[in-house]
Amino acid sequence: MTGRPVPSRRTLLKGAAVTPVAGLGLASCSLGTSTSAVPDGPVELGAESEIAQGGAKLYRDHNVVVSRDTSGALKAYSTICTHARCPINELEGTKLICPCHGSEFDATTGEVLHAPATAPLQQLTVRVTNGKVVAGPGA
Repeated sequence: MTGRPVPSRRTLLKGAAVTPVAGLGLASCSLGTSTSAVPDGPVELGAESEIAQGGAKLYRDHNVVVSRDTSGALKAYSTICTHARCPINELEGTKLICPCHGSEFDATTGEVLHAPATAPLQQLTVRVTNGKVVAGPGA
């Protein structure tokens, strides 16, 4: 022995139980930096040709996803998670994944695919002007 006191089993267990819980509160919600659910007005997102039929495109800078169904119609949704207001930054095919708590949404309908979120994403107005996708209020 080196002469240092050995912590009791009770002390070790108490420390192990408290430390992860305290750390989770700080780490899990610190990923979200924006709380704006929708753009303040219409925003030009990019070329209409960037969105394939049956696909979707995530515009992280504007917190918007735009999808195109098989008939060619466009839909747009806010990508602010309805669970804890974190900006969603991942799109796999047409599935949006929130980095904060793992909620998943369908980018073509806005519907929740995986909890903890229970409310769908907010739908936005979308149109095409001069070959560019425009979405948001008043679009």
